Formats: sequence, C-alpha cells, structure tokens
Amino acid sequence: MGNDQAETDAQHSADSPDPDEVGAYAFAVWGYKQGEMVSLMIHLGDRLGLYRSMAGAGALTIAELATATGYHERWLLEWCRGQAAAGLLAYTAADDAGAGERFELTPVGAEVMAHEDTSLAFAAGAFSAIPAPDFVDRLAEAFTTGIGLSWDEQGPSGAHRTERMLGPWTRVAFVPTIIPALTGVHDKLVAGAQVADVGCGAGLALCTLAEAFPNSTFHGFDPSGNALDLAREKAATAGLSNVEFHHAGGEDLPADPTFDFVYTFDCLHDMTRPAEVISAIRRSMADDGTWLIKDIRSSGDFVTNQKNPMLAMMYGFSVSSCMSSAMSEPGGAGLGTLGFSPPVAEEMVRAAGFGHFELHDFEDPSNLYYEVRI
Repeated sequence: MGNDQAETDAQHSADSPDPDEVGAYAFAVWGYKQGEMVSLMIHLGDRLGLYRSMAGAGALTIAELATATGYHERWLLEWCRGQAAAGLLAYTAADDAGAGERFELTPVGAEVMAHEDTSLAFAAGAFSAIPAPDFVDRLAEAFTTGIGLSWDEQGPSGAHRTERMLGPWTRVAFVPTIIPALTGVHDKLVAGAQVADVGCGAGLALCTLAEAFPNSTFHGFDPSGNALDLAREKAATAGLSNVEFHHAGGEDLPADPTFDFVYTFDCLHDMTRPAEVISAIRRSMADDGTWLIKDIRSSGDFVTNQKNPMLAMMYGFSVSSCMSSAMSEPGGAGLGTLGFSPPVAEEMVRAAGFGHFELHDFEDPSNLYYEVRI
C-alpha cells in the first residue's frame, strides 16, 4: 500500500500544473476582483462629486478636501488612499515637519475623471449605474431560457449610464466634426429638415442637434420609457420647442418618406429585430435623405478583435446589456456589442435597398460611423 500511495503521489505531482503558472493565473483573477472594488470607488467619487471638487485644486490635505466637500475626513482618507493605490490620484507623503499627506487629481486625471462637458477622454460616467436588485439573478436565468433583459428591465440607471458613457463624443464632436463630414446634411439642418433619432435613449444627441439647428424638427424614437423620461426632462430644461419624442421602436417609423436625416447611435446591435428597423428606416427616408450609423468598432473577427486590450470588457457589456437586450424577445437577432461590424453593417443596409455605404473613421476609439443613402 505504501508503494502504491507513493506512486499515486508522484503521478499527481507530475500531472500538477506549474505552481508559478497557478500563482500568475490566480494573481490575474484577483486583479479583476481589485478592478471590481476600484470600480465601486470610482462610482462613489463620481457620484459624490469628489473628482470635480479636486479638479484644478492642486494637492489637498484630507482636511482641505473635507472643507471643500463637506464630507467626513475619515471616509475621505480611506477613499483617497485607495485611489492613490490604484494610481488615480497623485500622493505626497507627510513631510518631516508633520504636515499632512496630500492627494491630487492631476490635470491628466481631470480630463478623464472630471471634465465631462469638454473632454473626449471623460470616462467616469461609465461607472455611474447601479444594477437593479434582481439583475444578476435574471441574467443567470437567461443562460437557461435564452431570453435576456430589455433596456427597461435592466433598470432606470441603464439609460443614464449609457448617456454619460457615450456623451463626450456627442457633446464635443457631433455638431462641429461629424455633421460637416456628411454630404449636404449641414446645409439641410440649417435650412430646416425633418430628423429622426432612432433609439434616442435619454436624448442627448437629439437635444444637442435641436439646439444647434433650431430651424429643423427632431423626432426621437425609443421603446424605453425610462430613457424617454430623461429625454423629455432634458428637452424641457433646455427649452427646446423643435423636438418630439415617441414611445416606439424603430420598426414603427412612418411608412411614407418623411425624414431628411436619420441617425442611429450605438443601438442597432442592441435591437431584437435590426433588419426590420433598417427596412423601416429605408421606407421613412426621403429619396435624397441621409442615414448616419454610429456603432461599436469591431472587425467582425474574434482573432483580429483580440488586439483590442479592452475586449474582455466589451464582451462583459454584451452579456450584461447589449446581447441581453438583443435577445430579450424570442427569436431576437442577438448581434451583441461587437456584432455590427462593417461587413455586417454593409450587408444589412444593402439588403434593405440602400445603395450608398461609406465608412467614416473619426478616430473615436470605441466607434465607427457609416454614411448611408438611397
């Protein structure tokens, strides 16, 4: 028995993975757990306005930060040390004279964490949403049923997070950079055009255009009541009288040629029936109209996509949100976050009867843009 046991132990040892490789794998896994915790801290920093308070303020002691924000010093100290450990705040240790340690959101950090209205690099808004209480349970059920959660079922915070995550390019680049690149669209908007934002979400893009082009009329279509509540509030706050919102999907667009300009921003891959929506857009467009598609930057090939250092995050978004929405009805297309690649986009729009398909790359790190005409 002793020899048999020794042989078994030896065989197990020979078959066991290299301990260094196991350690490296475990370190990677715990790194993702650390990312989860840092994500929560970013959420709190954004939610509490800490990044905005620290932007441009230089190196602050905890007492100075507490005075500026009104928050409790002990909680601020723990949060700041964690942010410094994550490399998100610069840290200066207490000096020999006993002056307190200091924390700074550098100008570079402020571009990413605080300057929401002016910086294309702003990212803190991506951490703003908190899932509905039963969200993960229902997501787990989807692996059995095959039916995901619609946008509304993902909770009211989903539309808010999406807008804040995608907002910088809309605020900073949509009107001055993207619109002028589209043939004839700028002049039509100035003169007065009928415009449809299909999948308008919380209405940021629509309100941005409506304010810039007051002679045009803008219609926002979205099946999410949560998103439309935010959109109507935004339009009312801005005092816009040239906008109208419709609680409807893209497939419910007018059957007659109505719109001079249509755009779909980051939404076709979320739809259960994108082919029907594309056909509806074709029917609803004037003969000389233009459709602008903005969708996720993807090659359509997993091996090529693996060059993207954020690819794992994109698939996480897909399972938890985009593909879930796209499969929230039986028979849903299920394209998912990375599914509307240029080859897929061109094939689908040409199948619906569009003749002109042109890719624009505005160096948006997350998205590609397609100019489509009849």
